[in-house]
Amino acid sequence: MSESNLASASAQAPRGLWSSRLAFILAATGSAVGLGNIWKFPYITGENGGGAFVIVYLACIAVIGIPIMMAEVFIGRNGRHNPITSLRTVAERNLSSPLWRVSAIIGMLAAFVILSFYSVIGGWAAAYVGHSAMGDFRGQDAEVVGGIFGSLLASPGTLLFWHSVFMALVIVVVARGLKSGLERAVNILMPALFVLLLVAVGYATTTGHFGEAVSFLFRPDFAALSMNGVLIALGHAFFTLSLGMAIMMAYGSYLGRDVSIGRTAITVGFLDTAVALLAGLAIFPVVFANGLEAGAGPGLIFQTLPLAFGQMPLGSLFGTLFFILLVFAAWTSGISLLEPVTEWFEEKFSTSRVASAIVVGVACWALGIASILSLNEWSGFAPLGMFDKFAGKTIFDLLDFFTANIMLPLSGLLTALFVGWCVARETLQRDVVTGTGFTLWYSLLRFVTPVAVVIVFVYNLMA
Repeated sequence: MSESNLASASAQAPRGLWSSRLAFILAATGSAVGLGNIWKFPYITGENGGGAFVIVYLACIAVIGIPIMMAEVFIGRNGRHNPITSLRTVAERNLSSPLWRVSAIIGMLAAFVILSFYSVIGGWAAAYVGHSAMGDFRGQDAEVVGGIFGSLLASPGTLLFWHSVFMALVIVVVARGLKSGLERAVNILMPALFVLLLVAVGYATTTGHFGEAVSFLFRPDFAALSMNGVLIALGHAFFTLSLGMAIMMAYGSYLGRDVSIGRTAITVGFLDTAVALLAGLAIFPVVFANGLEAGAGPGLIFQTLPLAFGQMPLGSLFGTLFFILLVFAAWTSGISLLEPVTEWFEEKFSTSRVASAIVVGVACWALGIASILSLNEWSGFAPLGMFDKFAGKTIFDLLDFFTANIMLPLSGLLTALFVGWCVARETLQRDVVTGTGFTLWYSLLRFVTPVAVVIVFVYNLMA
């Protein structure tokens, strides 16, 4: 973006703008790149047969993820306010009901709740930086490594400490605003994350099993992919891009008019996917080199990999780097989760950015304490245990279930329906994407994406 264009755009907007298209791409990618890419993607790929799952996942990114991301960014840039006000403004301009803003309300509430327990998991990663740096995994067997993780979960005080540290890091960045906070943070954290990830991949090439990992990730075996695996790919493609949380609406409100939403969303989708695949290339060679199970489930990062790091040369060093990488990924996502609600609070109550970030962040931190206690002191408490579907589910489990399986897809579905069916076609052609790409995006958003999201929604409720 040229200096003259930037000055003109700033004069027209009631808020600050990203200094460049690259700044927005880094921020949006930082939001999308999180624990889902580095923690979840490798193990669900391992559980569902590797390459065939990756192909379906990439197709789902194109069909669901990118179209909804473009719709959310459009709402934010067109409304130029917090997500709720932006959606109401766009609805009124298009002679539609302001009740469509319920999509943003659901998304912002989901972001708030997700951050409350996401911060707890981010605290696990921070704790593991210390464990690895101190050599606690060196030469240990599975029982000892598992015991370290078990001891962490069993200690409310330790979990509270790391939860507090992680949330403080997030609040500090968001409190500093767009230029000094969000933009400066992503300009540092995202390049650092990519460098650390490339270092991890570089190390993985020395294990002697890199070729096996490449084959596992990129050679499709559709016989190993079940319909359940297809639906998991569909769901993960939706969630990995931070959709349905009003984040892209909030970030889009800072985007200049001369930036192409279509090209930018495609770039973010590409970078997010690249990180997920690089994480697989960093993790699976280590897994295979140590004779471990690729589909080890959620424990892959916090139990299986520390065991491997403990057995390999320079394992403490590379284990430390890996968990720093995990903290950076969680931190950039945490920042994006706090931003929409902070932005709304600041505008709604006319408070300063610092006060808004602190109030919202502390409230989120307080809710996170319930998740901490559900891992130990309240582990036997299942609030909805009277229903068979929720038998044994703790507060932590329930918050995860209702946000991921109900709130996010519902918000994303409403956004797709609103932009696809209520916003003037001419407006979208002018503001979102031009040329032949518009017809493809518009058709996907109106007909294909909503059906795919409904499939995920119904499947998750019935599973």
